[in-house]
Amino acid sequence: MFMKKFTYPLLFIFILIGCTPNPHPKNPNYGIEKPTVKFKPSKKNLDKMVKQLQGSPYVWAEEGPNQFDCSGFTYYMYGSMGINIPRVARHQAKVGKRVSPKNLRYGDLIFFATSKRSSRKITHVGMYLGDGWFTHASTVKNEVIYSNLFKSAYYKRKLRVCRRYLPETVKIAKTTTPIWERTQSVEVIPKPVTIATAKKPATPKVTSKVNTSKAKKAIVIQAPMEEIEQASTSGNYYVQVGSFIGNPKNTLINKIKRYGFNHKIIKFPKDGKQISKLLIGAYKTRAQAASILRKVRKNIHKHAFIAEIR
Repeated sequence: MFMKKFTYPLLFIFILIGCTPNPHPKNPNYGIEKPTVKFKPSKKNLDKMVKQLQGSPYVWAEEGPNQFDCSGFTYYMYGSMGINIPRVARHQAKVGKRVSPKNLRYGDLIFFATSKRSSRKITHVGMYLGDGWFTHASTVKNEVIYSNLFKSAYYKRKLRVCRRYLPETVKIAKTTTPIWERTQSVEVIPKPVTIATAKKPATPKVTSKVNTSKAKKAIVIQAPMEEIEQASTSGNYYVQVGSFIGNPKNTLINKIKRYGFNHKIIKFPKDGKQISKLLIGAYKTRAQAASILRKVRKNIHKHAFIAEIR
């Protein structure tokens, strides 16, 4: 009788353990399986995949369709819509349109430096959903979950860069009840000791009525992050792209926008003509401006230089 009473529960436990994949297998499959294109690029289709994939197991070096690591998860979702992005998080962080944290919208990817050895190396990625929420394959919970930038000082401190891959023609429609409000698989990380000296802003409240087309512009990054050039717009140092008679060409301004830089145009009369100075910035220190100058000279205008305006 004793054996019969406990045989089935024990067997059930063994089956559950056997069905749970090892998040860090001894022999990972590093072969990249390109996802089948099943959808057109749209928020509706992203919604569908996000909802279906919540709770999927985290497994290192996997890109779906049933288990994922963090960059495999984002690679799979975009690949399923025919949008090809690199497989690895640090490479994904180098392509797409750069956006500032305050301008994040549904579908943007957000990248983190979670390694204790390096504060700059990209090691984790998630997909932004709106109102601070993002979905990602978590190495803490070992599954795909939701987390919130507003509520987690850890993720705010580790955030390094944000990228957009959805075509600008894709409309971000309103949703009535956000899918991340309808799940129990939400990660809560205790807040670490803050390293910022600035006064901490009030944490915004998250309600069930969320308009994902206009995500709250309240993501505050307290730690200095060199990878996000536009974290602050206050300062006296600028990268001057050039001076022009009349207005700068739209092609040049659009190129600046594509690289995610804030720009400013100063106009003044000289010898009966209107002169325009095209500036990128501002930055608090010359060192920050110098770091941006190298990128601007390489990608936008080879004759750019640092200008100080007080």
